[in-house]
Amino acid sequence: MPRRPMNPNAKKLSGKEAAAIFKRIFSLMFKRYPGLIILAVVCILLSSGASVLGNVFIGEVLIDQFITPMIAHQQTAFYGIPMELSTMIFIMIGVYMVGVITAYAYQIIVSQIGQGTQKKLRDELFEKMEKLPLSYFDRRPVGDIMSVYTNDIDTLREMISRVLPTLVQSLVSMVASMVAMIALHEWWLILVIVAFLFLILFFVMTITKRSSRYFIGQQLALGRTNGYIEEMISGQKVIKVFNHEPETKEGFDKLNDELCGYTTKAVQFSNILGPVVNGLANFQYVFIALIGGLSLAFGVMDKPGVILSYMQLGRSFAMPINQLAMNVNMLILAMAGGQRIFELMDQKPEVDDGYVTLVDAEEGPDGEPVEADHRTGKWAWKHPHTDGSATTYAWLKGKINLYDVDFGYVPGKIVLHDISLYAKPGQKVAFVGPTGAGKTTVTNLLNRFYDIEDGKIRFDDININKIKKHDLRRAMGMVLQETNLFTGTVRENIAYGNPDATDEDVVRAAELANADNFIRMLPNGYDTVLYGAGAGLSQGQRQLISIARAACTNPPVLILDEATSSIDSRTEALVQKGMDAIMKGRTVFVIAHRLSTIQNSNVIMVLENGHIIERGDHQALLEQKGKYYQLYTGGQVTSE
Repeated sequence: MPRRPMNPNAKKLSGKEAAAIFKRIFSLMFKRYPGLIILAVVCILLSSGASVLGNVFIGEVLIDQFITPMIAHQQTAFYGIPMELSTMIFIMIGVYMVGVITAYAYQIIVSQIGQGTQKKLRDELFEKMEKLPLSYFDRRPVGDIMSVYTNDIDTLREMISRVLPTLVQSLVSMVASMVAMIALHEWWLILVIVAFLFLILFFVMTITKRSSRYFIGQQLALGRTNGYIEEMISGQKVIKVFNHEPETKEGFDKLNDELCGYTTKAVQFSNILGPVVNGLANFQYVFIALIGGLSLAFGVMDKPGVILSYMQLGRSFAMPINQLAMNVNMLILAMAGGQRIFELMDQKPEVDDGYVTLVDAEEGPDGEPVEADHRTGKWAWKHPHTDGSATTYAWLKGKINLYDVDFGYVPGKIVLHDISLYAKPGQKVAFVGPTGAGKTTVTNLLNRFYDIEDGKIRFDDININKIKKHDLRRAMGMVLQETNLFTGTVRENIAYGNPDATDEDVVRAAELANADNFIRMLPNGYDTVLYGAGAGLSQGQRQLISIARAACTNPPVLILDEATSSIDSRTEALVQKGMDAIMKGRTVFVIAHRLSTIQNSNVIMVLENGHIIERGDHQALLEQKGKYYQLYTGGQVTSE
């Protein structure tokens, strides 16, 4: 199959962007682990210093100060180790022991820092995600968001636990090696090593400059692939019903081929670096040995140990560059992951500038609500006035008014036009109309899932913009067409919106929804654990539990969005009785395609193309013989 073109969005991070991301990551680490980071740096310094001292000791001390004089004096017999050498050996043993201990210590420390930072990032990401508006999830695939939690954060953990310590250790080793070489005063050997250094750096920078784009593209392509897989797994039943397996496979192959293309290129460039840098380092080692040997042969130098030290120090100088080169691409990958992480963290949270709250209340002497510090079963709106006057309280009744509301999901593209309606406490208001008319959109606006562009919505004569969203949504129960059950017991799922619900409250809610009978027939009744969004239940049973969940919250306003669409006609008759009990005394908004379920509504709103074109009760709308008549009878409007 021909390879899919590379995505143009996979561009290289600028130095400024990468620096900003790295600064945020380091700030997060240092804020949480300042002491451990300092301790890790100290351990790296000691470990690298021990390695460099060992190289100097072998050449400068062991060979030049002891072995070479012994050879010069033709001491062929071994008469014991001189005291000075014994002392130096014990010192170096101590130095190497310090190097081993500190190397072990900093590996333990950076692992703790890496895992802790990873956990902290996930905590902050999840906390931020819970504050984002629904519009963000409307435009972002679920699998792509999951990729941020898994792949992107894992690349950061890898960078913190492995790459950063390696980079610091490499830089420290290079600096220590350079200091040691300068201390040995053989400048022409230093120049040889520096010349090879620039050659190696030129090669590394050339390769990493070309490879960074592919590493970023790999991370983006991985997110798209995960998003596609998640979507296909969720829709597996639909795929099989419509025999769409070949097309699904083709779509996956394209994404997977794109991911393979980026990954192949990234790995190719990454794999080139190690062998070439190692080869140049080995060539440098041999070149110093050759030049040093010739200088000894011609009497230019008389210290073979110094030459050996420079050979070791040159390798110690080149190998960190190799380690840097091998980890630069991982650093680039981590920066790309960090960009996606902070892009999510920098999303604007859902705006909530409300100040009116919902409180438990008791009836005062004059019948007005008085705030209570315990659960009373009655609620009131607590309204602190911005003009500085006393706080007032008003009973929660369930009166809803919309005045000339305009709304569009995208600014400038209106989908609801001039919507006005009112619902008195206890009334049942139904919305009907063709798909896409705006029925569900109206109910989404009541919860402030989205904010209107023009007009006003009032709840008990309070502008809902003044009500805190948390309290506004507490006052409303909602049953959606698409059921969402969570891993946990049936009891926990029913009490999901009311953590204070007792076992009796849960059972009562299930009885109202006519779900009690089938729940008691489950293996462990109400304590049966549900997995995979209730995969062991029928669609109708899942819907019944959703209805019971709404009943358990005991809200004054109830929104039913195709709540019985997944229930067969026989079950619907049973559920309707329970729903009638649930709806009694509450303001109810109903969206239904089965018009038989809304005939007893106080008012029926007929929507089309975002406009209310008809309103009235069932009988009045039939007599009009307009759009509602068409929907109800399936016939055509006839003129009389």
